[in-house]
Amino acid sequence: MSFVQHLKVMIVDDHRTSRLLIYEALTQLGITQVIYAVDGEQALKQMMATPCHIVISDFNMPKLDGIQLLKALRSYGPTKKTPFFILTGKGDRALVQQAAAAGANNILAKPITVPVLRKTLEAVLGPLQ
Repeated sequence: MSFVQHLKVMIVDDHRTSRLLIYEALTQLGITQVIYAVDGEQALKQMMATPCHIVISDFNMPKLDGIQLLKALRSYGPTKKTPFFILTGKGDRALVQQAAAAGANNILAKPITVPVLRKTLEAVLGPLQ
């Protein structure tokens, strides 16, 4: 089993179509262990029970938004250093600054493309092979 096949990724997004598009991009990179959460609250519960290697989270969600989820995960020992990527549909400079201040590893603009996702993940994880 290769490095990427061992990676367990959580996709957090309240829109089913977005979750499926991200899943498709991940599988094209060889990442097949993917779990889903429909909001930040569900994601936080799942991550506290069984942490994933990477979190890709939408910014705008009900209950806990992406920044609130990120802050909660950064304050919990087992998930403190989990690579966390914020998704957004807009290039909001204030959001980028807020995400960086909270400890996000990077921002991903929707819609995600496979080359951009690869480049973003490799910047944190190294080569995906």
